[in-house]
Amino acid sequence: MTRSLHDRHRAVLPDWLALYYREPIEITHGEGRHVWDASGKKYLDFFGGILTTMTAHALPEVTKAVAEQAGRIIHSSTLYLDRPMVELAERIAQLSGIPDARVFFTTSGTEANDTALLLATAHRRSSQILAMRNSYHGRSFSAVGITGNRSWSPTGLSPLQTLYVHGGVRTRGPYAHLSDARFIEACVADLEDLLGHTRDVAALIAEPIQGVGGFTSPPDGLYAAFREVLNRHGILWITDEVQTGWGRTGDHFWGWQAHADSGPPDILTFAKGIGNGMSIGGVVARADVMNCLDSNSISTFGGSPVTMAAGLANLGHLLEHDLQGNARRVGGLLIERLRAIGAQLPIVREVRGRGLMAGIELVRPGTDEADPQAAAAVLEAAREGGLLIGKGGGHDTSVLRVAPPLSLTVAEAEEGAAILERALRAV
Repeated sequence: MTRSLHDRHRAVLPDWLALYYREPIEITHGEGRHVWDASGKKYLDFFGGILTTMTAHALPEVTKAVAEQAGRIIHSSTLYLDRPMVELAERIAQLSGIPDARVFFTTSGTEANDTALLLATAHRRSSQILAMRNSYHGRSFSAVGITGNRSWSPTGLSPLQTLYVHGGVRTRGPYAHLSDARFIEACVADLEDLLGHTRDVAALIAEPIQGVGGFTSPPDGLYAAFREVLNRHGILWITDEVQTGWGRTGDHFWGWQAHADSGPPDILTFAKGIGNGMSIGGVVARADVMNCLDSNSISTFGGSPVTMAAGLANLGHLLEHDLQGNARRVGGLLIERLRAIGAQLPIVREVRGRGLMAGIELVRPGTDEADPQAAAAVLEAAREGGLLIGKGGGHDTSVLRVAPPLSLTVAEAEEGAAILERALRAV
């Protein structure tokens, strides 16, 4: 008897490597905002391989750029001049808003955050890091050590001393009942108090919108208020833009710009969407921070000519077609539609988000208690209806995550919302 791909997967891959669905699907190809599985079933993709297929599946500009570059040379490493890497770095440095910016390319968001932590701790000569509660920053040993979401933190061991700050979750916790202004005041007071009990902190790392944490975010301006405190102590600000970058929030190109009174961050990390599926991550930092390392370093695969060609083509397409504006317009319609649906259903506690980045938090009806079983059931029902979405949340995975490619049309937004409504009502 021929074993299924799922059986073969379980036989050779780790038990902790998560798979969606009771009967996991194999995605074989995609086009635009749709993908197909091995049985030929078509799905509207509202998750983009975890916010990574940012513009569209099989985007002609990207596939052409990859093929043409692969036909010339696939790999050389950073030991040699790499024209596509320099060209993409120039564009990202300019877009970052960071003065005198330097860019270092990695192969993932985890590695980008790892590099940012190395830079911050070396620059400040301190291993103490401030992170946000409910946060997620990657899978490496150091990234796990600053992750404030226990569902994604398999060990308490860490090379860093991490202190966790309030503010990443607006509608839960001890400050949830406060107005936005009072919420910010309380979180700043918490930060001030925390710093009064320690010294020589290297950096605060924060996602402007917490991705794995369930698309939660503070009121606009919180990180600007934090920055005033950080500046007094000489503490660096790292903004983790792995999920919020490249215009996904609609209102801004970067998530940090919702807190723009603070000026640009000291360090910015990115990944996911820039490669539209190709493996690209990176760090942008002021020259004095980036150049603080006093030892040699290279990257074997970071800045690969093929991935850089993909990034250039993808970024060019995004800017030329104003996909940030599309995220604002279509995303705004989608979130309002989801809020209208949620208002009718007692299992929906909150619909939140910005642009094409929406979270639907599910609870047991009549309570404030998270319902991860309902989230899993809705995920299954949506797939059966032809829609792929994600899930996340704090310690309970009770938030449905909706993050389609930024080229989503109004008709596709309506179609996806209708499938999701049926799935929610069925559960």
